[in-house]
Amino acid sequence: MHWEQLLSLQRFGDTTKRIRKEQNETRLGFEVDYDRIVFSSAFRSLQDKTQVIPFSKTDFVHTRLTHSLEVSVVARSLGRLAGEAIIKKHPFLKATHGYQVNDFGTIVATAALAHDIGNPPFGHSGEKAIGYFFSSGKGKQYKDDLTPKAYEDLCRFEGNANGFKILCESHEGTPGGLRLSYATLGAYMKYPKASLPYRPTTHVADKKFGFFQSEAKFFDELMNALGCNKGQGYMRHPLAYLVEAADDICYTIIDFEDGINLGWIPEDYALEYLIKLVKDQMDPKKYASLKHRAQRMSYLRSIAINNLIQDAVKTFIENEEAILKGEFSSALLDKSQYKAQMEDIIAISVQRVYQSHEVLQKEIVGYKVISNLLDAFTTAAVHAFQNKKTAFDELILRLVPQHIPLAGDSLYTTLLNATCYVASLSDGKAMELSEKIK
Repeated sequence: MHWEQLLSLQRFGDTTKRIRKEQNETRLGFEVDYDRIVFSSAFRSLQDKTQVIPFSKTDFVHTRLTHSLEVSVVARSLGRLAGEAIIKKHPFLKATHGYQVNDFGTIVATAALAHDIGNPPFGHSGEKAIGYFFSSGKGKQYKDDLTPKAYEDLCRFEGNANGFKILCESHEGTPGGLRLSYATLGAYMKYPKASLPYRPTTHVADKKFGFFQSEAKFFDELMNALGCNKGQGYMRHPLAYLVEAADDICYTIIDFEDGINLGWIPEDYALEYLIKLVKDQMDPKKYASLKHRAQRMSYLRSIAINNLIQDAVKTFIENEEAILKGEFSSALLDKSQYKAQMEDIIAISVQRVYQSHEVLQKEIVGYKVISNLLDAFTTAAVHAFQNKKTAFDELILRLVPQHIPLAGDSLYTTLLNATCYVASLSDGKAMELSEKIK
């Protein structure tokens, strides 16, 4: 892979090449990407989507929206620091092509802003609920009428693939969806593979899949344009490593902080673990002068995040050559000097937060809600596709905004449209619709 190709400003439908040197510095193409995501309805819905704790009424707890904003801020720093080192190492990028340090920061920040845009209601349990509906629930009836790849898309429904669909799916009047730059779409794509063939490897890019069959054609065009194709498969865009690192840093520190603020993790016990992560950089006198928990948390959090940012960029630059060859198989933080401290913090979050009685109980409610909605909307959509709508189907379909057609040109697209509509709902809206249907 080559940086001048990976930093492409090309957009869906372009007929002429976009040259970096010719860009208006007051309205740069990569910055336009950021604005388009912020103003999208899919991004706004994240304000009422679960990060970890469903239906929380406290302002201490992060939603998908606040999490995404924080990840974007961390990603911007990662991108700028990495960009500074890359341009220093490859000066032709600036001298010949006009790329700037901030371009890297903006691309990574924008991809990070969108990294959760496809996640369904109720966190990762929402993904599991969708998959279960098709693999073992009422949706299993469609298995014999779908190709293996199409059926696998539904059984292993993936928020990352749904996010890619949201960002680039064409609709009437809006070809190419948000029409983001190819560089941003490449950085967004953490898992450049389809749901099948399922070949788990130790490479971090193979952990999940990143696009549905409905976007396979455009995905192939995108990867070819970026130079990320390799043999029969695809390589991960280098900047996706930085997006992943930003997410890893934030959920490690911030989910832990949520647990402290909710009282699920004792403060003294928790701060001891954070101090292990920052002890070489913290000022003991300044820390001792902080009287309130919020101040102590803010101080330790800022040092911890900065340490992890610096460490991730160091690993990225040291392994740039392997990354460009598609041969770097780990997440950046898996190589961190702070890996042991992070694993200790995550282990506490798993025990005290992710597996807490309150979280599990509310995830069960979300599971039932999503199953109810999928049953209603997939049935109505399939009946519409087959021209067999009942009066009840008509009522269900009226609940869907007019600009979101559920019936597609095939059974697969119809089922996927209905499923993605359910995935687009906020936690509160999903609860409301489920109650109406029942």
